[in-house]
Amino acid sequence: MVFNSYTFIAFFIVMLILHNLPFSWKVKKINLLLASYVFYAAWNPPFILLLWLSTVVDFFVGRALYNQENKYKRKLLLVLSLIGNLGMLCFFKYGTFLLENFTLLVNGLGMDFHPAKPNIILPAGISFYTFTTLCYTIDMYKRKSKPVKSMLDFSLFVTFFPHLVAGPIVRPPQLVPQFETPRQATQKQIIQGLLLVTLGLFMKVVLADSLLAQSANDVFNAKQVLHTLDAWTGVFAFSGQIFFDFAGYSTCAIGVAACLGFILPENFLYPYAAIGFSDFWRRWHITLSSWLRDYLYIPLGGNRNGKFRTYINLMLTMLIGGLWHGASWTFVVWGGLHGAYLWGEKIIQDFSKKKQVPMTAVPSAEIGVLGVLPRDLKAKTFRNFMYAMVTFFFINVTWVFFRAPDFGSAWQLLNAMFYNVPNAEALLTTLSIIKVLTVTFFLVAFHWIMRDTKVLVIGEKMPWWLLGIFWAVLILLLIWSQESGSSFIYFQF
Repeated sequence: MVFNSYTFIAFFIVMLILHNLPFSWKVKKINLLLASYVFYAAWNPPFILLLWLSTVVDFFVGRALYNQENKYKRKLLLVLSLIGNLGMLCFFKYGTFLLENFTLLVNGLGMDFHPAKPNIILPAGISFYTFTTLCYTIDMYKRKSKPVKSMLDFSLFVTFFPHLVAGPIVRPPQLVPQFETPRQATQKQIIQGLLLVTLGLFMKVVLADSLLAQSANDVFNAKQVLHTLDAWTGVFAFSGQIFFDFAGYSTCAIGVAACLGFILPENFLYPYAAIGFSDFWRRWHITLSSWLRDYLYIPLGGNRNGKFRTYINLMLTMLIGGLWHGASWTFVVWGGLHGAYLWGEKIIQDFSKKKQVPMTAVPSAEIGVLGVLPRDLKAKTFRNFMYAMVTFFFINVTWVFFRAPDFGSAWQLLNAMFYNVPNAEALLTTLSIIKVLTVTFFLVAFHWIMRDTKVLVIGEKMPWWLLGIFWAVLILLLIWSQESGSSFIYFQF
């Protein structure tokens, strides 16, 4: 079931009615849990068994980890949890990938090995709910918080339908306490939630699918040599598409949860206005980047063991982050490019610290990819804007590997982006190019204008009539583009 479907609209209306009926809080939570299973079962009902297995195992293992005093038994329990969760993820998501690469390796060594191709179906959202349960057992091992008392609360934490399939990736302290006491949305929450749902659907249906998807598909699936303008237009189209698609889902998820009285963490904060690559990862897929930081980068040693280890830990984190997105070496390269960008940013940061002795008091967060930035990163100066545009340029280069089906297609597209073949045949129509470039311009401009605020804050300041007109326009455009029922891009991860 996808947010941009009539089925979900009917489902959501039923859930709003049930959640606001005078049932006990326990009954309402059971309703939410059953609805979450129905929501997930719409893809493939048997995969609910994986959810149940992950939920039950981590609930009891987490409690045992917290209460167990023997350090060896605690480590054994943690290893069992990691093997269970990551083993399930590796089999379903990376089984075919690992077998293909093993086959290539063995055949490269001179052995004739041709196994039958496995028919493994990837469960929707397995990467997201695996990370959700993993953070619980790791937190229990470190005793960062107390175990969840109720199996019902823990099950709902894992399977709560707004975040289940594509995030945001929530942690126990962010959501479990909200299940412990009765919650019902206020009138303000319902209005804000419905506004966010409308905005998220507009981003997905109108902007991502109707305006950008076709141009991105045409360019990335092209077999011919591309004109430079076509190549850049296609990359810009995908850059906008993946933002509007994924941020649209997160916005819908936050809005749906708000209508039910719950608060989910922010997942995007105008990333195409980022000043430098560390700033980009503070704004793009925030819950994943913070998860990788807290559960991978810091445990690896972070920046505590010297510069060399810091660079290694940084690259390993980004490589694994790239592989998390998909079972392909192109995703690893995508992560590696981001790791290299962060390396370059840190090298310049360290050099700037040594060179500019009088500015030793400047926090490291104020050092950007091209040197020492102005002290106030929130200032919308022309210099900061140029930093942001340089960052946006390099981010677009990485999207080539994220979207391209293979390395051959990626190199062909990169070559077209930076070298214009004189006799290259035009692929996109003039109207398509104008449409994509116009959307890209307004996307970047909007991110820059809004980079230090939030939509709901602006909405509260708007006169009611102006907000009503804006909302009505979004709905009319959704109706105009109503035939877009494609799945969200991040469902495959």
